Amino acid sequence: MLKALHLAGVDTFRMNFSHGTQEDHAKVHAAIRALETEVGRPIGILQDLQGPKIRVGTIKDGKFTVKAGDKVRFVLSGADGDPMSIPLPHPEIFAAIAPKQDLLIDDGRVRVRVTSLGAESIDAEVIIGGTISNRKGVNLPGTLLDLSPLTKKDRADLEFGLSLGVDWVALSFVQRPSDLIEARGLIGDRAGIMSKIEKPQALDHIDDIVRLSDSIMVARGDLGVEIPPEDVPGRQKELVRACRLAAKPVIVATQMLDSMVAAPAPTRAEASDVATAIYDGADAVMLSAESASGQYPLETVQMMDRIIRSTEHHKLYPSILAANSVDEEHSPPHAVAAAAATLAENIEAVAVVGFTSSGTTAARIARKRPPVPIVAITPDPAVARRCTLLWGAHSVLANDVSSYEEMVATAKATLLREDLAKENDLAVIVAGIPFGKAGSTNNLRVARVGRD
Repeated sequence: MLKALHLAGVDTFRMNFSHGTQEDHAKVHAAIRALETEVGRPIGILQDLQGPKIRVGTIKDGKFTVKAGDKVRFVLSGADGDPMSIPLPHPEIFAAIAPKQDLLIDDGRVRVRVTSLGAESIDAEVIIGGTISNRKGVNLPGTLLDLSPLTKKDRADLEFGLSLGVDWVALSFVQRPSDLIEARGLIGDRAGIMSKIEKPQALDHIDDIVRLSDSIMVARGDLGVEIPPEDVPGRQKELVRACRLAAKPVIVATQMLDSMVAAPAPTRAEASDVATAIYDGADAVMLSAESASGQYPLETVQMMDRIIRSTEHHKLYPSILAANSVDEEHSPPHAVAAAAATLAENIEAVAVVGFTSSGTTAARIARKRPPVPIVAITPDPAVARRCTLLWGAHSVLANDVSSYEEMVATAKATLLREDLAKENDLAVIVAGIPFGKAGSTNNLRVARVGRD
């Protein structure tokens, strides 16, 4: 199935550490790396850490129902599990919450508003009634919690994932820039850091969070619980634009083809939702339960791939992307990359070839969203795998080049070998000289494939 999913269009596989054991994930990791060797293509692996999970405790008789206007009380300890003694074993909530702030239970199905506080109790009024049952999740949209995004379990899982050699680490519950500094201290450059934007507090510091991250995931599930649903589409567009401006890959995720968990075809609204993410300029779109536990994983990936292709070939796609374009930074590396993308379009080149030691050159080219493939050539397997996440990138692992002539020859040979060009096609080649120095994009060359 992993091979079928990859051939259907999956570039990066996500391992969700909210479920399964480390042994389970090790087997999946080994299977993906074996598949990578079999198909001869770099494949990215994303470790998605669970993060803090805020839940109520055990409820008397398993559940009870409340209605709007009812009074409830949450207690830190010694709970009876009834409406006036609901267990909430999270001291950080009691330290941070204030009157008139809301608690959302079970993904917002029940909403209560704080009326008064005690040292170990929170009194609240029910705004939206419903059923409260054992271990249901709690969201606090208006409260900044003094809580690290890395729990004890996450730290153990992180070290395990890094020892396996994952390419990306996704951090849940990111609230502020300092969360990224903590994570970077543990991860270093062993993997790319992906911040999941699912808290309103993260939106308040988004520029700094994007700057400190290597990638962003628009995690619309939790985000859509904590901010009004009508605000999510606009926020999605803002986040995609911010990442394009910073030349950082951005993923749009959660419930994209949710009905295909149990049905062989999506709703028209879901197809439109995926297309909207493509029109917004996202680097990648992500499936969750649809491919992890659904009944139609292969069909879901095939459907998503068809929607992406159809959208990118629509006559309005280039003009919509152009309307959302961002200005590159005023520096030689960014200017050269931008010029390469523009030049490729103007001369009808078949590809932009970027030699990259860190992935930065490919990311700078991808920011301009050129209408041709971006061939990211690198000698580093880790960089090749991370580049699979970039918009339009065709990642290729190749030996390092040491001269200008070798660069051109390698670019031409790669395009022919990867069936991205034929004899006499034009290609734009971008590199940094001296070769192998990260971030030094400074050279642009037009070459005709197949000619010396």
